[in-house]
Amino acid sequence: MTEELSAFYVVPTPIGNLGDMTQRAIDVLRRVPWVAAEDTRHSAPLLKHYGCNARLFAAHQHNEEEAAQQVIARLAAGESVALVSDAGTPAISDPGARLVARVRAAGYPVVPLPGPCAAVVALSASGLCEPHFLFYGFLPAKARQREEALRELAGLPYALVFYEAPHRILETVAALATVYGAERTLVLGRELTKLFETIHSCPLGDALAWLEGDANRQRGEFVLLVSGAPAAGDDGEGERVLKLLLEAGLPVKQAAKLAHAITGVGKNALYELALLLKG
Repeated sequence: MTEELSAFYVVPTPIGNLGDMTQRAIDVLRRVPWVAAEDTRHSAPLLKHYGCNARLFAAHQHNEEEAAQQVIARLAAGESVALVSDAGTPAISDPGARLVARVRAAGYPVVPLPGPCAAVVALSASGLCEPHFLFYGFLPAKARQREEALRELAGLPYALVFYEAPHRILETVAALATVYGAERTLVLGRELTKLFETIHSCPLGDALAWLEGDANRQRGEFVLLVSGAPAAGDDGEGERVLKLLLEAGLPVKQAAKLAHAITGVGKNALYELALLLKG
């Protein structure tokens, strides 16, 4: 495919494993004369690793308007510019969205490249069965605002996807359990694609103890995925019937199907719960 001349390229970079950089991304970074980077000190070694000699300038959350003017000036001069964040896809819980909007409004082509995104990586390995998900990103740092944000999402039947930093992981997981209850499934993905990658699934009520069981489990950047809210009208009867059927020796799929027929609780939710109960 022939790339656009004088275009603004949105270029994902690895979230850990350098082998995840696509050849197309490398080709673009080698060809463009300018790269707008969230942190030039972080991106300079990455570009050097791939043999890219573009000049860098900063484009972070505190200077996006100024950076947009610089990008548009380069594009007006007939030069292409690439946008990178510290890791993953720019503008996804990272700076870049306002910059992209300004470039589009100025009439220049924005060319997105596919590549690493921690939320999608975690979802693909989570085992959560909801057909839809809601990506929230980082929750508010203050406890009250965080709890309010979680309560607004509490009744949604979608898998919920959050990002969290290591220094807030314990309080955030505790808040998830408080707002959503002990039974919903939590999948913790940490250090994804890196040497100590961990993907752990458990009921929300067990998650804090798992994290506190080993200080190393609290390190690294986290993706947190929470199963969707139970179907409306499920007062616990679905789980009670499901447990009885499983204890009677029925296979998971059949038990979920019968429990659904008896109680009217969603079949997918019961199937996921049955898998969890079977360990």
